Amino acid sequence: MFEQTFKNIDDVLWKEAGCATELDYTEQTSWILFLRYLDDLERANAQKAELHGKAYDYIIDKRYRWSSWAAPKKKDGTFDHDKAMVGDDLIKFVNTKLFPYLKGFRRRAEGANTIEYKIGEIFSEIENKFRSGYSLRDALELVDGLSFKTQREKHELSELYEGKLRNMGNAGRNGGEYYTPRPLIRAMIQVVKPQIGERIYDGACGSAGFLCEAYDHLRGKPDLSSKDLKTLQDKTFFGKEKKSLAYVIGIMNMILHGIDAPNIVHANTLAENIDDIQDKDRYDIVLANPPFGGKERPEVQQNFPIRTGETAFLFLQHFIKSLKAGGRAAIVIKNTFLSNTDNASVALRKELLENCNLHTVLDMPGGTFQGAGVKTVVLFFEKGAPTRKIWFYKCDPGRNLGKTNPLNDDDLKEFVSLQAKFRDSAKSWSVEVKSIDKATHDLSVKNPNKAEETALRDPKDIIAEMMALDAESAEILEGIGRML
Repeated sequence: MFEQTFKNIDDVLWKEAGCATELDYTEQTSWILFLRYLDDLERANAQKAELHGKAYDYIIDKRYRWSSWAAPKKKDGTFDHDKAMVGDDLIKFVNTKLFPYLKGFRRRAEGANTIEYKIGEIFSEIENKFRSGYSLRDALELVDGLSFKTQREKHELSELYEGKLRNMGNAGRNGGEYYTPRPLIRAMIQVVKPQIGERIYDGACGSAGFLCEAYDHLRGKPDLSSKDLKTLQDKTFFGKEKKSLAYVIGIMNMILHGIDAPNIVHANTLAENIDDIQDKDRYDIVLANPPFGGKERPEVQQNFPIRTGETAFLFLQHFIKSLKAGGRAAIVIKNTFLSNTDNASVALRKELLENCNLHTVLDMPGGTFQGAGVKTVVLFFEKGAPTRKIWFYKCDPGRNLGKTNPLNDDDLKEFVSLQAKFRDSAKSWSVEVKSIDKATHDLSVKNPNKAEETALRDPKDIIAEMMALDAESAEILEGIGRML
């Protein structure tokens, strides 16, 4: 129903001089969609209040409501082109009046968990990149044709938005940071088995894929009560995100999935000293794919007992500390974490094995993440008891993964099935912790059921890995240069 509208919006953005990348397309679509959603939400709330004989106190002042500036209508419901701003007038209104007004909500809101505060945060972090008021007018009229009134409409819109996020990830570079393949997320959730009433956390939430998929999983359970639905809305999903664009996209993604006021905080998770995390701050479940390869500054490293510049290793410490006793986690990390010999890697593996039950390691094939030359594993663990035995599974889809041949749910069906009982197979095996080297705690993935063979790698994979290594080398040299 809405697919053609999304294609038409992309066509408008493609011609717009201020929008050059898939990231720009998604950002600009997001803020317009958000305001359209907000208009539907306010109208629905006003109708509910009217049914109960009450007056509704609008969040947005009349002048700044969608129906006033974006899509003015005549009494018969048709578009009023005489009242609709266009060209330079429209751009001037959006940049000098609308955005400053919306930014002001952050200052005026009663608290950070209110929709008012989210409005202020979103419009403090992004800018209107439209340069042509005619292009913006076209985009507004297209988005006005969408509707958020029913669950079916929201579901369809969320599917289309997910498609935009997937394209953004496929575009590589920064886009790949925000997109984890949904089949992998769904498999992780099936293993962790979240329940209604448990608090679920992602401290590096990006486009909020983990939280959205966990919501869909729990929302699909039969016979949910109104209390259960309220619990899912308000008390279940929590996230933090450092980057402005990802924060905005994450909020929009959760709203489209059905969560009206997402509990996502715009903050650098790693700036918090993990010794300050108290019981009340802890969660039942952590689901995450923290950024790796980043280099954190010394003052950030001071917040962690195991100091390292590797962002992912700091996040792993944060996640362990953020879990309740008995809490469960599934975390994506670079596969070199399992065997690196540097002090931080060894200390972190020791911490994980001694204070958590690392029961499962899922080894993912190259190409799982578009545009990334690194291979990854997923660590599944429970906090509070030491590891006795680790079950490994090597995912091998039998084909080279890539942009036109991505990971799918069937590729992980066997993993989920075998993991339920930790069954051994040609692709899975168990390792007793007592057999692991006590000095290095090396957890390398070595399938004992398969003779080591030299695989002929896809040239594209080799080039992608070379590019990733070149980028990492350049970053290290730049850091050395700054110190000289």
